[in-house]
Amino acid sequence: MTPHEALFDVECPVSVEQEAQRIAAQLLARQAEIAPPSHGSADNTVSEQPRDIQAVDVDSLEMSRPRSVGVEHVALWAMEQIGFAALLEELGLTGPQRAAAMGSIIGRMAVPGSELAVHQWLRERSALGELMDVDYESMSLMQLYRVSDILLRHQSALENRLFSRLKDLFALECTVTLYDLTNTYFEGEETNNSKARRGHSKEKRSDCPLLTLGMVLDSSGFVRRSEVFPGNVGEASTLKEMLQGLGAPKGALVVMDRGVATEANLSWMAGNGYRYLVVSREQRRQFDSENAICIETASREKVHIQKVMAEDGQEVRLYCHSEGRAKKEEGIVRRFAERFETELGKLSDGLSRPRAVRSVGKIWERIGRLKEKSHGVSQHYHIEIITDENDTEAKEIRWEKKPVTGSLATHPGVYCLRSNETEWDEDRLWRTYIMLTDLESVFRSLKGELGLRPVFHQKEERSDGHLFITVLAYQLVQVIRRQLRTKGIRDRWSSLRETLSGQCRITATFRRVDDRVLHVRKATKAEQNELRLFASLADAKTWLD
Repeated sequence: MTPHEALFDVECPVSVEQEAQRIAAQLLARQAEIAPPSHGSADNTVSEQPRDIQAVDVDSLEMSRPRSVGVEHVALWAMEQIGFAALLEELGLTGPQRAAAMGSIIGRMAVPGSELAVHQWLRERSALGELMDVDYESMSLMQLYRVSDILLRHQSALENRLFSRLKDLFALECTVTLYDLTNTYFEGEETNNSKARRGHSKEKRSDCPLLTLGMVLDSSGFVRRSEVFPGNVGEASTLKEMLQGLGAPKGALVVMDRGVATEANLSWMAGNGYRYLVVSREQRRQFDSENAICIETASREKVHIQKVMAEDGQEVRLYCHSEGRAKKEEGIVRRFAERFETELGKLSDGLSRPRAVRSVGKIWERIGRLKEKSHGVSQHYHIEIITDENDTEAKEIRWEKKPVTGSLATHPGVYCLRSNETEWDEDRLWRTYIMLTDLESVFRSLKGELGLRPVFHQKEERSDGHLFITVLAYQLVQVIRRQLRTKGIRDRWSSLRETLSGQCRITATFRRVDDRVLHVRKATKAEQNELRLFASLADAKTWLD
């Protein structure tokens, strides 16, 4: 009998064969945990344990059940740093519930998408169960859905305790709070979800119902609090609720974008002891270079800042001019101006064609439609229609460019910040505001790297749970990336995930010389890029077996 022949000539159903392979894989995984090492240790010294040497038929080698372990390893490391499993136990989750919760969150880090995609990954592609001694292959999809409901019920306590541990672990200072919102869209009409509303989609998917996610973060990018709002919520209406629910300390500096920075919100914050640093909503741009200082960014870009104190001394404005931003905005204005003038020229040339529409009223209508599509550059043009002697038909269209003072065209690269923190200098205020731009990368990570969008669930609590699991996954990613940054590694999570995806556990099967079968299940040797990441997170010896 050859090594590839069956021992018994029995027809075996696929389900039975899969179950047998699952059980065999678990036995091999446990055997590997208690088996003595058969190789040198991490420091290349020879192990004192006896080696298990067997004679095998090399041609009979078969390799099966490859399962990934790279992302799983670093995710479990991050959970261990913050005591995540113990935190779930404190909240009353049972062992199976903790396993489902950890599998859902780590799965979101590894395979961004739906709970169905995570379930398939846990069953068919990941060795997370082997690392945790959990049988994910027998775990139902419903268990992942139900643990999502459980996590959502504990959201407030979980976020508070988790941030408290992060604060202690990284010695975080909570004097600066970042606040912003983003939204994600549904696939389907979502008639059963009261929060599913149509609104302005930041992904240009206004054809779909939306959900809005609001987040309060500290200056290091860790989430202090998150909440799901209806898709059509106004940004300005959410701030008071979030800060009060967070219990943000009085005197905290809140950094916000202009969408939240209404006069009512600023007045409320000042009256309740909060400091604020926001983008001003004033439309007119101004800048006095003679009274400005120059600072240099981390990318060696120069920014000129003019500080102006209010007459009552209660507020300060920073008029900022960025050279890099100016070049971009000049290009934008030039591009839309050229497009607007081209369209005006086409409209004017068309007047000379036979049977062309020449009615003055109709021509003004067409000019109006061009203005609507001009992205604001039409305000810089004086347009005149030359008519016939009866003033009824247009003969020619003339225009002259007259840039409006204090606009994007005359002050490219200029923006204004305002704050009631009057003691800080220009440099400190500006660099604190720049933290808000890092929040944009947070939302990009949540959406593109961690599967925030789209949402497939029909029930409101399941949709909210999907977003909350994504936030928890992001917290773990931040723990990993923060540690890697201390070693000079600043890659995005998508790049880190790609690097880590190369390592897996695999079962090697040999036929021994006595015709018995030998099964060995081990992890593949980590490549140099993987070892570099592992060594940056912890002692390299931890990851070599």
